[in-house]
Amino acid sequence: MTMLETAAELATHERPPAPLRTEKFRQSRPEVVGPDCPEPPFPISLSGAVRKGFGRGGKDLGCPTANLPDESLPPMSNVTQTGVYYGYAQVSPYNKEGQKVLSEDDTVVLPMVMSLGYNPFYKNQQLTAEIHIMHNFKSDFYGHEMRAIVLGYIRPELNYTSREGLIEDIETDKRVALKSLARPEYEKIEKADVL
Repeated sequence: MTMLETAAELATHERPPAPLRTEKFRQSRPEVVGPDCPEPPFPISLSGAVRKGFGRGGKDLGCPTANLPDESLPPMSNVTQTGVYYGYAQVSPYNKEGQKVLSEDDTVVLPMVMSLGYNPFYKNQQLTAEIHIMHNFKSDFYGHEMRAIVLGYIRPELNYTSREGLIEDIETDKRVALKSLARPEYEKIEKADVL
């Protein structure tokens, strides 16, 4: 699969199984990924109302995620491959009834890591985009509008023989995302109010 394989192509043939995460892969992971400034196809903008997912991120993996609706995925799935990405996200302070329920701290532009794929460990059949915003929110924000800007690729989607291995890679993904975003050209995007 190439970075330019489209969602339509993904739908017309069987997906090959995701490679199994190996110890060699774990040991060879870089601390920073991507070029010093975003290069095409990045940046990619995504937006939509946060919907309930499978409920595993926070409960099972210690990594709560905000799921975007399916109709918000084409800008991403049409130009990239499944895997883990980094960027920024911002949640609206207003719920679907128009009430302001989130604090200012919860609604600034924040670093995020995103999984785009089928979560082979859980054997999902549908493509999902699950965004983990690296911030401790005071309350949930289902139904709130969320905007995200995807700036780079961290790694391919993998399968796991244990939940512990998956959690270890998720924690590494978070560190890699933060270090990759700590470069000047990425920090400019965070401050540019482009979301």
